[in-house]
Amino acid sequence: MYLAPRHAEIIDLAKAEGRVLVDDLATRFAVTPQTIRKDLNDLCERQLLTRIHGGAVIPSGTQNMEYEQRGKIAADEKQAIGAAAAALIPDHASLFINIGTTTEAVSQALLQHGRLMIITNNINVANRMRPFPQFEVVIAGGVVRASDGGIVGEAAVDFIRQFKVDFAVIGTSAIDRDGALLDYDFREVKVAQAIIANARQVILVADSTKFERTAPVRIGHLEQVDTFVTDFCPDEAVRDICREYDVELIETADLHASGN
Repeated sequence: MYLAPRHAEIIDLAKAEGRVLVDDLATRFAVTPQTIRKDLNDLCERQLLTRIHGGAVIPSGTQNMEYEQRGKIAADEKQAIGAAAAALIPDHASLFINIGTTTEAVSQALLQHGRLMIITNNINVANRMRPFPQFEVVIAGGVVRASDGGIVGEAAVDFIRQFKVDFAVIGTSAIDRDGALLDYDFREVKVAQAIIANARQVILVADSTKFERTAPVRIGHLEQVDTFVTDFCPDEAVRDICREYDVELIETADLHASGN
């Protein structure tokens, strides 16, 4: 497939960074935002990108993008989400943390806490929290997914079912307008479902780009969540679901705007 040089570079940037933004591209190529919007629309028509507010991402499908790319998407937003979610967890609590770049942001924010018991199927979380003596870190057994260090499979599910913890911090790859929480790997979904079932309170952490993506495997539904922490919820249908099922919606953009 032939691509004009600027289009090819835009695709390479999207693959490397996870997403591209109109204003950044206009500055990079010294062209107008209108020109970049036309470029992105052309690339979306060829199904090479998917438009999001203010830019575009690599299209969703049956496979997730590379873990490092996912970590770069909405990195500042994930840091704020991590801090807001960590603030909900008191010292001396027990909690699950599952695989995901946003749940890793929560684990980073938790490093200032006092004693915690952390049970995780995320090698990255375990490595981050392991050196700190105030934490007891328990890691699941099972198949280690090479792409992201997630531990998945029936052995991990059986391990999770041994516990009943105070909090679960979970991520998701996509959020549907009907409140469905979606992922790509059915083995990871099984672990996430066990985590939800064995926690007294469930905290969902997901940035707003998750409303613009889709994935083929169902984790569960927003009604199973106690608190949903995001930077911004752009979908009124999802807001309605949160109200209907008494899910506390925390938007970090609002917290930042109010100076909290």
